Amino acid sequence: MKITMLVAAFLALFTPTNTSTTPVAFDHTAWDTLLKTHVSSAGKVNYEGFKTDKAKLDTYLDLLKNSAPQSTWSKEEQLAYWINAYNAFTVKLILDNPSVKSIKDLHGGKPWDVKWIKIGTKTYSLNGIENDIIRLQFKEPRIHFAVNCAAKSCPPLLNKAWTAQNLNTNLEQQTKLFINNTKFNQITANEIKVSKIFEWYGSDFGNLIDYLNKYSSVKINAKAKVTFIDYNWALNN
Repeated sequence: MKITMLVAAFLALFTPTNTSTTPVAFDHTAWDTLLKTHVSSAGKVNYEGFKTDKAKLDTYLDLLKNSAPQSTWSKEEQLAYWINAYNAFTVKLILDNPSVKSIKDLHGGKPWDVKWIKIGTKTYSLNGIENDIIRLQFKEPRIHFAVNCAAKSCPPLLNKAWTAQNLNTNLEQQTKLFINNTKFNQITANEIKVSKIFEWYGSDFGNLIDYLNKYSSVKINAKAKVTFIDYNWALNN
């Protein structure tokens, strides 16, 4: 008995103890730190500040490039990865063009169509990430309040990284905040003036008034008049 106990104790010394829960597929801590440092709680981006940390951003982007999502990752891990990738590469695009006043000043007004983002063995455009991956694969309309196009009319950039753990909570939070923010939408019971996002991606939202009523602090009548607000493409700084 004593020998058996001694052997068991000896083996225990060399047996790794797993004190963690489900392993993280990708660590977004570096991006989280950059966002908390250079993005306000209201989503205003300090691009001048980001420039001082450009090397850290590039290191994070290299991690993204070399760690394409795998089928073994959870749906939440994959979606968080692609949202962070879209937002981080958008910041990179602005930093690489320091004199730009609007993202639409780049590439003939169509910077989202240019393929320049290499992840794994593939090269993507921003539109490719948003439309061919995020929208197509996840069919989650709330992502429109998570991805950020570097414009004032775009839903504010969250000043923390998206993770599998905070994904649903932050999607709900950002959607509700955007819909009820009078800078982006003006909602009354009988008339709504809302972001062009709801026009451009109308198929994602289904019945617009029904969708808005899930989040709006004002109950909108089914036959309310709907108009869409012009987009302000100036930088979100």
